[in-house]
Amino acid sequence: MTHTYEELHDMTVARLRDIAAEINDERLIGNTTMHKEQLLPLLCEVLGIEAHVHHEVVGIDKDKVKAEIRALKVERAAALEAGDKAELKKVRRKIHHLKRRLRRATV
Repeated sequence: MTHTYEELHDMTVARLRDIAAEINDERLIGNTTMHKEQLLPLLCEVLGIEAHVHHEVVGIDKDKVKAEIRALKVERAAALEAGDKAELKKVRRKIHHLKRRLRRATV
């Protein structure tokens, strides 16, 4: 039976220990005394599951937004070098706005 990280993360430690008991692997020896924080990454490793949640951006072009941010960072460095506080503030606000858009679009 295949599992996903989300399924394993939502299970109780007792259920995780049952799954570990069914698997014959030397890395899982002593699973009955392990806490969930120890057992979950180990189970993921044994089962070949990535031990973290993947997020994806929906509704906007992530690559385009990140390219804009990189270009604005160059402008920010130039404004810092020139000492132009008004331009610096404007560029920083644009960067902040774009980063917020990315975070809001992340699912």
